[in-house]
Parts: sequence; C-alpha cells; structure tokens
Amino acid sequence: MTAFRWQARVYWEDTDAGGIVYYANYLRFLERARSEWLRSRGISQRALAAEPGVVFSVVSLEVQYRRPARLDDLIAISCEPAQRGAASVDFVQNIWRDGAEAELLLSASVRVACLDTRSLKPRRLPELVIKELQ
Repeated sequence: MTAFRWQARVYWEDTDAGGIVYYANYLRFLERARSEWLRSRGISQRALAAEPGVVFSVVSLEVQYRRPARLDDLIAISCEPAQRGAASVDFVQNIWRDGAEAELLLSASVRVACLDTRSLKPRRLPELVIKELQ
C-alpha cells in the first residue's frame, strides 16, 4: 500500500512567537492526515461513531523532530498503515516541507485504538476499515 499524502499550510495559530511551529501542533497535522486518509477511502468518522458505534483514540506515539516548520510553509503529511491488530492500527507518518527539496521535518509512529462509543473499551475494527488496510 502506498502512503497517503495530504498538504497543509502553516498559519499563525500553529506557531510560537518566533514563527516556528509549536511542537505539540505537529500532532494536529498528523491527526488531520489520518482523518483525511479515512475520508479519501469513503469512510466517515461521524458515520462510524453512529453505526457501528466506534471511535479512534491515539494510545501510543513516538515522534522524532528533525527540522522546524515555519509560518507560511506548505507541508506534506503522510499516513501509511503499518500493522493491524484486532482493535488497533499502527501508522507510520512523516511531515515534509513541500517543495523541490522535500525536506523531512518529522517522523512519527502512531498506534490508534478502536473504541466502543458507549463504554470506551477496545472493540474490533469494523470490516469496512479492515478492508482498507489490506
């Protein structure tokens, strides 16, 4: 499976006083790319929450910050499922400064658990999600 890529622009709200992306805001870009990955496959998180009644939650995260993104940068965020458990998915994600050099800014490994909306306990991945992971 090839990695999904999604582009975003760095805005003032993403940066600190020096115009550099605040470290925790990179997590928002990673989250949005995973959401867009699902959307690109015709899967609505709102529909999943309603029926079959599941939501996704990050349960583990490892991030390596390599270079800073800055105000007005166009960045590309990748999202690639790497491994699947019965109730979880591991993603490999990267963020690049988009352009001729495509400079790697961040590498991350993210584990997302599938949870029942009522009990918030782990629940098997829905079949339509499993199909997209194969």
